Amino acid sequence: MRGLRPLTTAGVRRRTEALLLVFVVALTVFGHVSAGLAMNGELPANLTGFTMSMTLLALVGHLGVRRFAAYADPLILPVAMLLSGLGLVLLHRLDQSYIARYGGDANAPGQLLWTVIGVAACLAVVALLRDHRLLQRFIYITMVVALVLLIAPAFFGADTYGAKRWIILFGFSLQPGEFVKIMIAIFFAGYLVIHRDSLALTGRKFLGMRLPPMRQLGPIITVWIVSLLVLVFERDLGTSLIFFGVFVVMLYVATERTSWIVTGLLMAGVGAFVVGSTEPHVKGRVAAWLEPLSYYWKERPPGVISDQSAQALFSFGTGGMSGTGLGMGHPELIGFAGRSDFILTTVGEELGLAGVMAVLLLYALLVQRGLRMALGARDPFGKLLAVGLSAALALQVFVVAGGVTGLIPLTGKALPFLAKGGSSLLANWIMIALLLRISDSAERQREADARGPAETTITPVVAPAARA
Repeated sequence: MRGLRPLTTAGVRRRTEALLLVFVVALTVFGHVSAGLAMNGELPANLTGFTMSMTLLALVGHLGVRRFAAYADPLILPVAMLLSGLGLVLLHRLDQSYIARYGGDANAPGQLLWTVIGVAACLAVVALLRDHRLLQRFIYITMVVALVLLIAPAFFGADTYGAKRWIILFGFSLQPGEFVKIMIAIFFAGYLVIHRDSLALTGRKFLGMRLPPMRQLGPIITVWIVSLLVLVFERDLGTSLIFFGVFVVMLYVATERTSWIVTGLLMAGVGAFVVGSTEPHVKGRVAAWLEPLSYYWKERPPGVISDQSAQALFSFGTGGMSGTGLGMGHPELIGFAGRSDFILTTVGEELGLAGVMAVLLLYALLVQRGLRMALGARDPFGKLLAVGLSAALALQVFVVAGGVTGLIPLTGKALPFLAKGGSSLLANWIMIALLLRISDSAERQREADARGPAETTITPVVAPAARA
């Protein structure tokens, strides 16, 4: 039509995002209605409030990204919003079953409040952090804060369900490990930008691999020791695996040396074997992993004190391919963990294998978009930061889903966006903000290069140098 200007790249991306968010709101409201009808035979009492909440979250999120990161990837916000909305639907459904069976309070209203806080924090980071390379100035301060937060639960944390991963402050519980994964990604990205050449080009060859020299092996040994200390003193297998895994993945991406992967896997295997053989809590989880039905034996192996692993397998088996239907299963039989790391079993029981695969594909899509923006970023720090954040998300989903399905021992970590937990929601929405900022910068630079030096009006920002 005459008089209509073609949409710019930013306009196309934001229109796509808006359409996807409309679909997200419709899908989550449909899920809430379906669960309410299945459980009570009538529409949920809070349907209007739930619909308005999801609509406002999607609208405010979209307008904020349109204003402050117009060139950002159009899939990141809708996928994160869909996972958060599905988590709210599942928690509303679980609250009814848990309260009827065990009593207590509802968790869904608190989760909704934390979702609002998380989206607000995401938009605040996108608005205030206009260039992700500014984080490179503070990599050493970031690492010091990360180590303090990582070690703090060992001395000041609350021993909850066998692990020390929470800090109680003024009546609120905080899980520092959720924020540490972002901080270590920022530090490693800045550190590897500075030392990438020395890590990649030095060392001796052994059996066809170039082994890292002892001087450059120092950082990985330090990270390995810290991860073992977390595993021993806090009995937090999940945080330890994510902390060490992110470093090894970023080392490999920065140096392209297979020897770092081999060295990291060997060190992780040795450390996990030693701690798993000696530390009682971790040893008990390994025993429950090897024999998940041993809880029902007359003489249980030492450390097997819960039937949750067995109930998870029963839940997945009940769901089959298509599930029992949302609101028509019995996920409350798993106990308190059904709202946290075992919330995936609710998906497996009521939505079946198809539902589990759909949820895992949503996480895979988030990781893929992060890796895609790493390829598109022009600055090394942005590339490595996008890889680190994507690896942290992928590893956390792996350790949670792997533990629940019996692939690896249980870790107790929260499934991102889906599970109950304010710290987890807030940290994951901050991660989304950083990915939005990196993708916005990469696309702006790509479009500026396409226009050419004579046409571009985008002024490049000089990346600050990292301080020693």
